[in-house]
Amino acid sequence: MSGLSEKAAASRAALEGLLARAEPGRVAVAWTGGKDSTVALALWREVLESRGLGPLRALNLDTGLKFPEIIAFRDRLAREWGLELTIVRPEVDLSSYPVARDKVACCRDLKIAPLSRALREADIAVLITGLRGDEHAARAGLPFLEERPDPPHLRANPLADWTEMDIWAHILERGLPYCDLYLQGYRSLGCMPCTHLPTDPADERSGRDQDKEQHMAELRSLGYF
Repeated sequence: MSGLSEKAAASRAALEGLLARAEPGRVAVAWTGGKDSTVALALWREVLESRGLGPLRALNLDTGLKFPEIIAFRDRLAREWGLELTIVRPEVDLSSYPVARDKVACCRDLKIAPLSRALREADIAVLITGLRGDEHAARAGLPFLEERPDPPHLRANPLADWTEMDIWAHILERGLPYCDLYLQGYRSLGCMPCTHLPTDPADERSGRDQDKEQHMAELRSLGYF
C-alpha cells in the first residue's frame, strides 16, 4: 500500500501544480462516471479543498447511449459532492444516426466534436482525465501533460502510471463511490452499443468493442481521451 500512497501523493502534487497554470474555474475533470475518472475527480477535489478553492468543475459526455446506471450514479454524486457539472451532448438526431456502424465517425460525432465545443464554450484551459497508460497500447507512455490543439488546452493525466488494481485499492481505501455496474462484472464502461461484459480475464478492455479499440490511436489523434 505504501507504493499506492506514493502514487496518490505524486498525483496530488502534480495536480497542485496546475493551479500555477490556470484558475480553478478554468480547470475541469473529464468525468465519465467510471472508476478511473472518479478517482481523478476525487484527487482534484482533495487538492481544491486543501487550498480552500473552488469550484469543482466536471465535464460529462452524455452521448444518449450511456447505461442508465451510469447516469444515475453521475447525477447522485454530482449532488453529493456539489459539482459544477456541465453535461455535454452531441448535436445529432440519434433516432436516425447510424450508431456504431463506423466506430471512428461515431466517436467523432457523439464524443469528440461535442467535447471540443464544450471546451470552447466553458473556456476550459486544463482538462483532467482518468486515463491510465497501461489500459491500452495507444496510451502507453502517457505523459502527465499533453497540449491539445482543438481548442488549445492542456490535458492532465494524473493517473498515467496507475494500474487497475491501484484504482480499486484507492477506491476501497478511501471509501469512494462507484457505479453498480462494476458489481455485475463490468471492468471498463462506455456507451451501451460498444460495451459488454469482459471476455478475457487478463484484458480489462476485452468488454469494449474491439473494432473501436483497434482505432484508438486514430481516435486519440482526433481528440478522444
